[in-house]
Amino acid sequence: MTFRPGEISLVRFPGADLRRGKYRPVLLISKIPGAFDDLLICAITSQLRHEVKGWDERIDISDDDFISSGLKAPSIIRIGKLATVEESVLEGVIGEISSERLMRILNKLRDHLKEESAAYG
Repeated sequence: MTFRPGEISLVRFPGADLRRGKYRPVLLISKIPGAFDDLLICAITSQLRHEVKGWDERIDISDDDFISSGLKAPSIIRIGKLATVEESVLEGVIGEISSERLMRILNKLRDHLKEESAAYG
């Protein structure tokens, strides 16, 4: 299956015993260049109290892309919770955010990385 940036998929995160896991939604950010089928993802949580104001992206039921997202409840796209996973661990696509929302997220990441690199450059 070919995944696209902006799609929301499910990934099984292992429990403490490392055997069973719970499916969690993730946002697909980008395919990583190279010979491997690795994807950059970011976590999504319905635990609204974890929102980092001005950084994370909140998606509410009143938003135009909430239904198309496939999420079941208002959620926070945790921009700072990034991971790289093999495409094979994704459990299909449950939905997709708007291209405008994806661009906001990508711009926040880009701007943050530029600021950080300027501090060291």
